[in-house]
This record gives sequence, C-alpha cells and structure tokens, in this order.
Amino acid sequence: MRIVTWNINSVRLRIELVAKMAKKLKPDVICLQETKCPNDSFPTKAINKMGYEHVAINGIKGYHGVATLSKVPFAKTNIIDYCSQKDGRHIETILDYGGAPLSLHNFYVPAGGDEPDRKINEKFGHKLDFLNEMQSRFAKSKQKTSAQRILVGDLNIAPYEHDVWSHKQL
Repeated sequence: MRIVTWNINSVRLRIELVAKMAKKLKPDVICLQETKCPNDSFPTKAINKMGYEHVAINGIKGYHGVATLSKVPFAKTNIIDYCSQKDGRHIETILDYGGAPLSLHNFYVPAGGDEPDRKINEKFGHKLDFLNEMQSRFAKSKQKTSAQRILVGDLNIAPYEHDVWSHKQL
C-alpha cells in the first residue's frame, strides 16, 4: 500500500496539484493536512474523479483541517479532538490491509511558536498539551487493539534552524 502525506495549505487552492501528484505517484491513500476547508465545502467530487472514492474529513473553516482520501474502503472513521478543542487536527481511518486492520492516523499538530516556554507562550503550552494527550491516547489504545498503526501528518517538529525554510519568519 502506498500512502502519501502532504501539508497542502488549502485543498481548494491546490486541487489541481493533488490531481497531478495522484497521477504521478499513484498512491492508494492520500493524507492531507491544513486543508483550511469546512467539511461541506471540501472538493469531494474532484477527489472522487481522481479515483479516491473513500474520503474522511475533519475540516475547519479557514485554518487547520485534515482529510484522508483512499482507494481502499474504510472500515471505520474516528474524529478525535485534543485539548477539548474541535480544531480539525486528527482523523483516524481503519482500513483492511491484507485481511488485517490497519489504523491510519492523520495529524496536524499545533505549531508551538518561536518561544519554547509555556509560561510566556500560550501556543507552546498548547502544543505540549496536545502532544502529551496524543501520547497518552496511543499508550492506552495499544492494549485495546491488535491493528497495525501508522501515524502520518505535519507534526510541526523542527529541532534545528535548517529544518525549516526560514526560521526567522516562524
């Protein structure tokens, strides 16, 4: 199974690029982050025309949002909110992979801002809380499932200046 993940920064603005990428790479599953699109405005028809009949969306108007597009049917879809916020940052899809369940987690983790101190930077505190809750959920669910799990997405992890296109602008 070929899975592609992409922080698309607006799916509606880049739908033609999605089509080109899908044609070139021929993925079975595409995971998008930062779709910036509410569920009812998602370009599902265009996605379906590309051969992705199964679409799971956790969208928010104007920012955030994740979507999983698949040629493989979903057995189940779960939208999971973190830090008591409904901000479109995670969707889980369960797919059948060779007769066994595959749990695919598509994340858009919050950016932490430029000051790594939760006392003076609320965004950094939110990111740490999000990651802690994420870790806790995965640890608890590990005992509940035998499914293989894959985690993809934009994790907003850039430990060094050269890991981002322009660290001074972040």
